[in-house]
Amino acid sequence: MSRPNTGSEPDPWRAPVIVAQIPDTGLHRKLEASAAERQAMAEVAGLREILSAQADFDVVPRSGGRVQVTGTVRARIGQTCVVTLDPIESEIEEEVDLVFAPEAEARRLADLIAEGQDEEAPPEVADPPEAIVGGIIDLGRLATDALFLAIDPYPRKEGVVFEPEVTAPDPEDHPFAALKALQDNKKGQ
Repeated sequence: MSRPNTGSEPDPWRAPVIVAQIPDTGLHRKLEASAAERQAMAEVAGLREILSAQADFDVVPRSGGRVQVTGTVRARIGQTCVVTLDPIESEIEEEVDLVFAPEAEARRLADLIAEGQDEEAPPEVADPPEAIVGGIIDLGRLATDALFLAIDPYPRKEGVVFEPEVTAPDPEDHPFAALKALQDNKKGQ
């Protein structure tokens, strides 16, 4: 997943899960971002505010050291309408279904998928798994990524339509009007 937070800034919402401590039956995590975490996420995403952010995840171990994370991220965000510049609020609900694998395996699978894709054929192969870095899966970062990817970059108030102002062009207003004026001035002399 690509993230707006690519600098040296720390992740604004952290909820690490140690992979070695996940029981065979899996685990369920309900997360809710604090006011400070929501403010930091809003700054990173360029939003006016994040009023609420919650996530429900099921974390289930799979064969080969893989872990599947499924769930839902919900948020209420404050943005500015791109047409009227009025403040608006939007609801986000994003489904998450990702597989994580040990870092070396994730890299190997990503390379195999990249090699196997024909440039002319549409990619029909599933995405490679995400890497488990340092034995930890950060559910807060995962929720933040899902939230950021679901944000409408051009929010509009309901029912608002952009209508450009249309004016008839002035026949004397064209790139060569100055040259025509000089030519007319020269003829008059």
